[in-house]
Amino acid sequence: MTILGIDPGTARIGWSVIGGTVHSPTPYACGLVTTPKEDGKEARLTILFDSITAIIKKYTPDVASIEDLFFATNAKTAISVGEARGVILLACAKTGLPVVSYTPLAIKRTITGNGQADKKQVEKMIVQILKLKTAPKPDDVCDACAIALTHLYTNTY
Repeated sequence: MTILGIDPGTARIGWSVIGGTVHSPTPYACGLVTTPKEDGKEARLTILFDSITAIIKKYTPDVASIEDLFFATNAKTAISVGEARGVILLACAKTGLPVVSYTPLAIKRTITGNGQADKKQVEKMIVQILKLKTAPKPDDVCDACAIALTHLYTNTY
């Protein structure tokens, strides 16, 4: 199974492609999609759509694993990220890629064993699990690896 993990955002969208098995996960590629702040919303969402579509076509994953939205205080940020998440879902739908979603709590619990883990704990586990020398940077890319691994661990029998 090859999984495209996506950490949705507007300015920075982390992505990773992970395959292999629970006992031997393999990172194939990861990166960051960025959109210029000076561009209008429509232009930024178009960049995001085109970029995610290109990643899907290049790596042909079996499924996309995307983080669910959770914002307790900032409604403006939630709306913006929600729009980006909608564009990501559209890119997946248009390419026929099935999508699953996981909450931040579920991702942290799956990767670290603790749903309240901080970013450093998640980074440390990603390095260990994927046998990397350093954590993928920036945080959005590391989070995308955690999101993909969550699906691998949750759906491998």
